[in-house]
Amino acid sequence: MQLDVVNSENKKIGAVDVRDDVFGGRVNTDLIWESVVHSNAAKRRGTHMTKNRALVSGSGKKPWRQKGTGRARVGSIRNPLWRHGGTVFGPQPRSYDFALPKKVRRGALRAALADKLQNGALVVVDELSASEIRTKSAVELLKRLGVDGKAVLVDVTLDDNLSRSVRNIRGVSLVASARLTAREVADAGRVVVTKSAIEKLQEALS
Repeated sequence: MQLDVVNSENKKIGAVDVRDDVFGGRVNTDLIWESVVHSNAAKRRGTHMTKNRALVSGSGKKPWRQKGTGRARVGSIRNPLWRHGGTVFGPQPRSYDFALPKKVRRGALRAALADKLQNGALVVVDELSASEIRTKSAVELLKRLGVDGKAVLVDVTLDDNLSRSVRNIRGVSLVASARLTAREVADAGRVVVTKSAIEKLQEALS
């Protein structure tokens, strides 16, 4: 399979060969779902916390004697059964991240890229760079490439000028090919990838 390679003016200047077993065939949406769930879980802050009876404020003294009062026996006002008492089995700070097999991560990224390619949402360019740090120039570049809305730009090494130019554009991100995830690809409306990056991705995902 061959993909057209365009320049910054969206004019065809060549082509790149991609393997059918990497970017073709059936799109495994189950792998994409697993990768997205993993990415979302890893981003959760997990700072929620409730106070148990050891942490809640209050005296540790027994409110009244055990027998003879006619009232129910109780040992502390911090008892979870009492108002303002501790919480039983409440949420505690923790990480929601979990291990995802390397084969699943690679398969999910392969499926996400294949889906974009089959839907005509993958654009291959010769390079992604900017001569100056200017958001307006980056917007014009994306418009020439047919990018409207959410997009992810992928290159092997990131150009500092372009990185600073696109960071103010909502929904657009510049990612190194080694750090690209299936979640970023699936969430984007268009994927703009350089020729060198698509070759690196093909090598890693084959």
